[in-house]
Amino acid sequence: MPSRREDPLAEYRRKRDPARTAEPVPPEGGVLPQGGDDTFVVQEHHTPRGRTGERVHWDLRLERDGVLKSWAVPKGPPTEQGPNRLAVPTEDHPLEYASFSGTIAAGEYGGGHVTIWDTGRYATEKWDDRHVIVTFDGRKLAGRYALFPVDDGAWNIRKLDATQPAGTAVPLPMLATAGELPAGDEDDRWGYEFKWDGVRAIAAVRGGVLGLTSRKGTDITVRYPEVARLPAALDGHDAVVDGEIVMMDGAGRPDFGALQGRMHRTGPEVPRMAAEKPVTFLVFDLLSWDGEDLLDRPYAERRHRLDELGIAGHRWVATPWFEGGGEGVLAASLENGLEGVVAKRLASPYRSGARSPDWRKIKNFRTQVVVVGGWRPGQGRRSGTIGSLLVGVPDDEGRLVYVGHVGTGFSDQDLRDLQRVLHPRTASPFDGTLPREITRDARWVEPDLVGEVAYAVWTADNRLRHPAWRGVRDDLEPDDVVVEP
Repeated sequence: MPSRREDPLAEYRRKRDPARTAEPVPPEGGVLPQGGDDTFVVQEHHTPRGRTGERVHWDLRLERDGVLKSWAVPKGPPTEQGPNRLAVPTEDHPLEYASFSGTIAAGEYGGGHVTIWDTGRYATEKWDDRHVIVTFDGRKLAGRYALFPVDDGAWNIRKLDATQPAGTAVPLPMLATAGELPAGDEDDRWGYEFKWDGVRAIAAVRGGVLGLTSRKGTDITVRYPEVARLPAALDGHDAVVDGEIVMMDGAGRPDFGALQGRMHRTGPEVPRMAAEKPVTFLVFDLLSWDGEDLLDRPYAERRHRLDELGIAGHRWVATPWFEGGGEGVLAASLENGLEGVVAKRLASPYRSGARSPDWRKIKNFRTQVVVVGGWRPGQGRRSGTIGSLLVGVPDDEGRLVYVGHVGTGFSDQDLRDLQRVLHPRTASPFDGTLPREITRDARWVEPDLVGEVAYAVWTADNRLRHPAWRGVRDDLEPDDVVVEP
């Protein structure tokens, strides 16, 4: 830790020319200001490296005895309990430095760009030559931390508890309603994104650690380890983003069927599957950044900020979007074999967990989410396994109404997986009486499995014509299923 001198800022002044640096350099001989020994700041410091690269580190500064006691933290202060991180003591800084951000001229000590990563108050529990224990109350740093010396004059910093900053709960995804393209003068008030055929996920990054949650708030991080390697834009930052996990086919289009093999896997086979055929995380919304809650900000602002971050790399991609021009975007989605588009009102906030008309999904082909209530045995090549699934949609009173049987679209693996997860029951779960040709060999199951089908049209008697199985939707519960326009 830096030792006390008669003039604690002597080394700071020696390294800086006040005529060349933008940093505050108080004159020698002045009286040190009297603070409350309770202010901290963490500054993110980018310095050029080579012709095109840069190096980044973070500087932790604690107000103490009229100066800022300082440590350089190469990987940033931890925001999760447990791991130690290197913290190298540096010279004391003046208190004015707590509000400094800007560019330090090339050739000067520490030349590069400085921004404030976090700032707030702290309380001291212990402060001596061997231990500094404090409690932070910041937007990103919260709870008890210890700083302590190790070998070669370096120190470590460690978070001692599991306290998180206020407002860090992960939101649930906002949902779209089915509808039509905005028409006429309305078009330029909307943004348009392609509709991706995958699994919705919210990604929360804190202290360099990723957490993925599903549409229902279930932790699905273990299923997609390849996404845990973060793009460079997220280094040293905390963020919450909304997106879609997809698996691409040979033509670069999302393949929902191929994703089925990954959606339920949590065992030791997952790393091998991730290496052989990795998924991609398509990011289309920014919900918070470094502790700043963006849910109430307009969609257009959130998208522009997401674009400015340049989130790309490894298995992450920020998706394209378009302000206005909905007909052209929909035509492009059809031409490229995509599911359709999502229209989002430019002024709309993000409504966690809500289905809102501010977001509209416009599909190129019809799909319907259904609840599986039974199955019929197969014949020929499918003898001894499932021939077709009997499916329904709950009505307004929660009764499961039969809408048809699905006998196509299954892979052999789909059939094996379905037989494993369907739970038998003795009586039909469907409301009312079903046709005899259906019930004579039906095997009834508990109506707790949700899937998705593609179909041609609804018939006059409320049946799905020519439905084809697309896959299980384990991100949905039976209560979520409704008839989609």
